[in-house]
Amino acid sequence: MNPNKTLWEKGDFTAIAAFMRHSGEALVGSLGIAAPLRILDLGCGDGTTAVPLAKLGAEVVGIDIARNLVEAGNERAKSAGLDRLRFHEGDACDLEGVADGTFDLTLSVFGAMFAPKPFEVAKEMVRVTKPGGRIVMGNWIPDDPTSFVSQLLRISSAFTPPPPEGFVSPMTWGVESHIVERFGRAGVPEARVTMQRDTFTFMSSSVGPTEFIDLFRRFYGPTMNAFEAAEKNGKVGELQDQLVALAHAQNKGGSGSTSISATYMRVTVAL
Repeated sequence: MNPNKTLWEKGDFTAIAAFMRHSGEALVGSLGIAAPLRILDLGCGDGTTAVPLAKLGAEVVGIDIARNLVEAGNERAKSAGLDRLRFHEGDACDLEGVADGTFDLTLSVFGAMFAPKPFEVAKEMVRVTKPGGRIVMGNWIPDDPTSFVSQLLRISSAFTPPPPEGFVSPMTWGVESHIVERFGRAGVPEARVTMQRDTFTFMSSSVGPTEFIDLFRRFYGPTMNAFEAAEKNGKVGELQDQLVALAHAQNKGGSGSTSISATYMRVTVAL
């Protein structure tokens, strides 16, 4: 079994994605999409960006490694009557069956960054995108105090065993030098890679920050692993307290609601 597939099928990321819909729509709105376009959403989850892209009239293919998220995405597309949106299982490191130069835009928002072979990911994204097209990525930034997910992953990692030899942290996709090197190895000159900081917001009018952390504990693979490791070491309470304190410190919502902003690196590659 592919360990990355196991990780993302372990929980149910749709429970977290529900807090990301508004920002997903806002990001899509900023892309200047004009149909007809063929778009790949890589590491798409259940369609946080794929659904609003399809609503703009684009033909969208969502690819994700987790079967449960692909099934959820296809259900969302069916319910919304989006017949130009379809979801498939696939690995960002090897987009088997996807022809060269298939898409006008390849988009990956907090998705492909978690694939274990970053140079292969960059190569594949370049390969399947048409000359003259573009690639857009949203990647969490390591150790950024304004990035909620980065801090959540940092805290969680302190409670888990060391990663295996050869492991490449997904957070390196938020480092400019790594981004340039990876796309450079895929044949893209540095001048065609631009990066800027942007913000994603987790929002709910009915769930507060403590309950929000509970959802990560129950449904987000990396956090689930951290709690399992903490339980073996008798440190569940310590991990819980640190994550709840983080959520409360970054929450700008009122009582019983969540509004947590998270800085990320927005990468645009012009081919």
